[in-house]
Amino acid sequence: MATVQTVTGEADSTQLGRVLMHEHVFVINHEYEVNYPETWDDEQRTEDAVAKLVALEAAGIDTIVDLTVLGLGRDIRRVRAVADRSPVRIIAATGFYTFTELPNYLKFRGPGRLVGGDDPLADMFVRDITEGIAGTGIRAGILKCATDLPGVTPDVERVLRGVARAHRETGVPISTHTDVSTERGLEQQKIFAEEGVDLTRVIVGHSGDSEDLDYLQSLLDNGSYLGMDRFGLNNRLAFDRRVATVAELVRRGYASRLVLSHDASCHSHNFPPGYKEKHLPDWHFRHISDDVLPALRESGVSERDLDVMLVDNPRTIFSAVPA
Repeated sequence: MATVQTVTGEADSTQLGRVLMHEHVFVINHEYEVNYPETWDDEQRTEDAVAKLVALEAAGIDTIVDLTVLGLGRDIRRVRAVADRSPVRIIAATGFYTFTELPNYLKFRGPGRLVGGDDPLADMFVRDITEGIAGTGIRAGILKCATDLPGVTPDVERVLRGVARAHRETGVPISTHTDVSTERGLEQQKIFAEEGVDLTRVIVGHSGDSEDLDYLQSLLDNGSYLGMDRFGLNNRLAFDRRVATVAELVRRGYASRLVLSHDASCHSHNFPPGYKEKHLPDWHFRHISDDVLPALRESGVSERDLDVMLVDNPRTIFSAVPA
């Protein structure tokens, strides 16, 4: 038995049920919210989010992992207002999301920098995991970082190594954002390995954007899980090609190393109202339940393998966290 930290308290890993491993409740641009308050209606967004999670639970999903961290507008009090009314458990994350640079508050701190001192990143992440986020007592259950087209810039490397060190101190798993066109997952694995991370505790995110089986096989050979976690983003890779890639990896025996998700949100400040419904109509929390699972079944994926990807693998990932 292992305890998993959720927004509403501790849960046993065996109680997580079916889990979507890479989602978001709210993605917020706080400066716009503060300076242009008409862009955010907190009461309406909370109501919308609760309704979407109620519908998700009816579609057979029990838990989501909210990978909204610093850089994406994490506001844990708003997430808790949703979680308190949601039938779906929410696991919060810590880390930092940037493709290039950190904000000046962090850029100026650390060895050889303007303010100097120790690099604060790992300590920030550890505190979120061991004490709680923003004084709420809500503890993060997973770490998040990102590497995209710009590659491993100096600040991105700081985040990757800070996440790795927080992982080694706390034992919580790591989930990442990657760009598959430049095979950024391999760079992440290299840095994590240098920091002593067990790569079987890493989920290389957005691997489902790729159908390059050689690249995906390399990530698997290094030991990590693959996040097949952008179902619905058909502008990046078409639905049938995403399904075919998962089905082929399952056929090769890798169901126990895959997790499924959408990288969707209840509401994202980045898009105007109605944009996603018009341009990305499948990019929502129910797409896997409604469309992906039936398509995988038609492609020969068994019910047992579906349960492995949605139930067993998340439970294993979180069961390795020490008490």
